[in-house]
Amino acid sequence: MIITDTGAFVAIINSRDEYHSFAQSAFAIKSEPLITTYPVISETCHLLKRAVGLDAEQLFLQTLVTGVAEIFQLQTSHLLRMTELMRKYADLPMDLADASLVLLAEELKDGRILTVDRRDFSVYRWNNTQPFQNLLFSDY
Repeated sequence: MIITDTGAFVAIINSRDEYHSFAQSAFAIKSEPLITTYPVISETCHLLKRAVGLDAEQLFLQTLVTGVAEIFQLQTSHLLRMTELMRKYADLPMDLADASLVLLAEELKDGRILTVDRRDFSVYRWNNTQPFQNLLFSDY
């Protein structure tokens, strides 16, 4: 499964986004299912509504209903790890959505991700040592 971050979702829906063409290419050739988290969904809705409007936010949610991405179910037990991650990367700073994706990579044991956030995801490490592989900007 390929982890999907907010920026990739925003870029594919917002044709005016600077990363729209990258997202189109990446989503067109994806060969595996996508997976994300509810914090990413919430952040995506907020950014789409602000940048494009309510219709884009609703389109995103309707697209999720079709099964375009699996939604990982965060558990109460995950909150401690996400808090640790947010503290560790406070200098960036790491938000809840990013912490949920690092935790997701740890759960999946796979750091392949679609994200426009090159800076942060080049610094983040899942399982404290493993780098992410950003597929949005590579041919995979």
